[in-house]
Amino acid sequence: MLNQSASFTQSAPAFPGTFPGNAVSRSAESAVMKSIVSATGPSDPPDEDETAEWDEESIVFLHWRLLKDIGDLCNPDTPLEEKLDTLRWIFTERDKESLPFSFVNCLKVVGCSPLSPMPYFGLVDAEEIRDAIRCQVKAWFITTLARYPIWVREAVLNHPGWVERQLANNPQWINEQVKKQTIQGDLFA
Repeated sequence: MLNQSASFTQSAPAFPGTFPGNAVSRSAESAVMKSIVSATGPSDPPDEDETAEWDEESIVFLHWRLLKDIGDLCNPDTPLEEKLDTLRWIFTERDKESLPFSFVNCLKVVGCSPLSPMPYFGLVDAEEIRDAIRCQVKAWFITTLARYPIWVREAVLNHPGWVERQLANNPQWINEQVKKQTIQGDLFA
């Protein structure tokens, strides 16, 4: 059952259609997306001995924590590399969707487990969640890129694969390039 009394600070688009097996209204669908994007729950579990066995509740919590990273996509201060990693995880290849901590499995576990830190919302269509995210990605990237000089924005928009490879090799690459440009200045100005 969705907790309709919960207040959410971030807006999320409503999903087209309904969740499989449920006759859910568009406002309830929107509430599910808001819950995932702005999920709040218990703080991270305390550090324990690395050899400790994982119990079911901890595994469910880890699935929830991975989904919680989706909320960072709309935060302009989230580093570009983190956003790219999260999007790569969300939009992974179909053959990887059955892996234990895939986006699809995280939705299943968090939506259906009684141990979930979120209110029960059942099975959801991962493609509908992806479509809702896909609709917002451009706006999220524009707000993030607004913090960078024009040449960085143009590089990301015109050559995203190249920028992604640079960031994969060195997550501080953009910061280093910005610092270098600031110190050197524009040689052609």
